[in-house]
Amino acid sequence: MRKMILAPSILASDFLHLEKDLQMIEESKADWLHVDIMDGVFVPNISFGPDITKSMKKACSKFMDVHLMIEKPERYIDDFVDAGADMITVHLEACNHLHRVIQQIHQAGAKAGVSLNPHSNVQLVEDVLEDLDMVLIMSVNPGFGGQKFIYQSIPKIKALKKRLMERNLDALIEVDGGIGLHNAEAVLDAGADVLVAGSSILKSENPLQTIERFKEIGERGSWV
Repeated sequence: MRKMILAPSILASDFLHLEKDLQMIEESKADWLHVDIMDGVFVPNISFGPDITKSMKKACSKFMDVHLMIEKPERYIDDFVDAGADMITVHLEACNHLHRVIQQIHQAGAKAGVSLNPHSNVQLVEDVLEDLDMVLIMSVNPGFGGQKFIYQSIPKIKALKKRLMERNLDALIEVDGGIGLHNAEAVLDAGADVLVAGSSILKSENPLQTIERFKEIGERGSWV
């Protein structure tokens, strides 16, 4: 039986009250904390560095899912593992030597994921699937929160799930971008294991209640 993993994205937090939002996630039924790292080069935005990430880990002990939306991520793998990252996901589009970067993440002591932008076909990770703990399907163009879900992501999730099953691999499928209560079940039905939700949780009137509603969807869905 598969268990849905819910990973609230702290990028949607009110940064003036970052600790409060982290404590809310810590006390909630959420499974992971998703941290988006952006450099203003690979994506048109800048977010956090290793020092702030390390401080987040002190405030929230959830499994830390660090998504590096940066050029040459190999320069910062060790820094983010030292900051508390349990999973580090890099973009296929940002790595000239992807297999080497995956090895570097594992050698540093973290689980390794690879992310695909909306234009990238799942076949592009075919040759590294056996080395991965997770594949992240971006369902928006990376760089900003609050975007609308790209529904072409659904067949991509299905195609990736089919390939993992054919090869008897247990890498997780994570989906990030535009995830809300209205489409969570469809994403899970397509084969996703991990849902990243930012604005739909942290900008809702009652984030704790929204998290509980996400978890209810995961528990009752036909995908289980």
